[in-house]
Amino acid sequence: MIKNIDVFENYPIPKAVFKMAFPTIAGMIVAVFYNMVDMFFVGQTGDPNQVAAVNVATPVFLFLMAIGNIFGVGGTSFLSRALGEKNYKKVSNITTFCFYIGLLAGVLGGALLIIFMDPILHSVGTSDNTFQLAKNYLFWLALGGPFVVLFCVYSNLIRGEGSANASMFGSMAGTITNIILDPIFILDSFCGIKCLGLGVSGAAMATIIGNIVSVIFYLCHVIFKSSIITINPKYLKLSRWILTGIITIGLPASLTNILMSLSNIAVNKFLVQYGDISVAGMGIAMKANMLVIFMQLGTGIGISPLVGYCFGAKNFNRLRGIIKFSVLYNVMVGVILTTIYFLFTEQIVSTFISGDGELVQETIKSGITCLKALMLSSPFIGILFILNFSFQGMGKAIPSLMLAISRQGFIFLPLIIILNSLIGFRGVILAQPIADLCSVTIAATMFFFVNKNFNKIEAKNS
Repeated sequence: MIKNIDVFENYPIPKAVFKMAFPTIAGMIVAVFYNMVDMFFVGQTGDPNQVAAVNVATPVFLFLMAIGNIFGVGGTSFLSRALGEKNYKKVSNITTFCFYIGLLAGVLGGALLIIFMDPILHSVGTSDNTFQLAKNYLFWLALGGPFVVLFCVYSNLIRGEGSANASMFGSMAGTITNIILDPIFILDSFCGIKCLGLGVSGAAMATIIGNIVSVIFYLCHVIFKSSIITINPKYLKLSRWILTGIITIGLPASLTNILMSLSNIAVNKFLVQYGDISVAGMGIAMKANMLVIFMQLGTGIGISPLVGYCFGAKNFNRLRGIIKFSVLYNVMVGVILTTIYFLFTEQIVSTFISGDGELVQETIKSGITCLKALMLSSPFIGILFILNFSFQGMGKAIPSLMLAISRQGFIFLPLIIILNSLIGFRGVILAQPIADLCSVTIAATMFFFVNKNFNKIEAKNS
């Protein structure tokens, strides 16, 4: 008996969405807080250069997460459709492949980052003031590459089998570990207790240890509790159909992370001409904005297995209902959070860096301006996430790929170049929200045509 089938087939749509999405959202909120806590404790050093160093190194780290998402998101989409088809042997083949090839990819990805770290950091907008700090931070993250990749793989696959709570608990275990270790590793002292004072290196170490804890939790779930996910090598097949099925959706999902990295790099490259204060301010704004993004992103990720299962089972009416309900929910969340952020922008930014010095105050001022700009698209960006992850769940590679390269690719990059030349600093920070709104329009248009195809299939089968 396969566990969790009821949530895919029989739960009312709101209950099914909440069952799958809420644990995902909760896990992502906790992940946001640990990212915020990282920036918070680095900010407590009172050194804007360390804040800027974390900001310029983070996009490079996202490349490791992109590798994980090839096998995590791609594997989950494939897995969900196989469950809808009730082909359980295929599910075992898929999940085993994702573990072993994902592990290998994590080792290779981390090694490449270490080998080519200097030229990479020189190319992403690192200044003389932040280069060594960024290098220290990235080294430890690259060293933990296999665990970063496996975390991305299993947080998705376990959700794909319907065990959203287990996925959330694994993520929370690592996040809580990170939060506890951050002050111990980063600061010289905390609450009167002498700490290690490792600065940005300590932040990276805490992150990797947190990932290790999550991976251990996930492997225990797979070995002792999962009814379909396995790491048994007897199910490992290095076949073209598995690789193609994963890559078809995993690559566009990975491309989203890669383009996110490139867009952050582009932002930093343009901002560095306005000084390290601008880079630090945007770094704080991006961390603060993550709560809004991740809450809406969590809904999209959470419903992806539901959409994939319904697509595999050809239950298009339920599929439409899931998407409609999720879009309405995300828009409501976006409006509420945007209102709160605009009312309390200064208080939110000020929590990330402390001190009364002139540089600190300039950083806060820059962060306020950047955060208000980023929030302009927040009421609507959740629509994009719902539709994009729905396309991924359905195995629709082309729409997924188009959305991946639009928001932070062929729309964003020309915008940031043009707007920077026209209005300078404000143009750089407005490029992302404008690209977001354009991408939402593209996503809605694509779904209109996909839905028309569903109607044709239903008419043919009726």
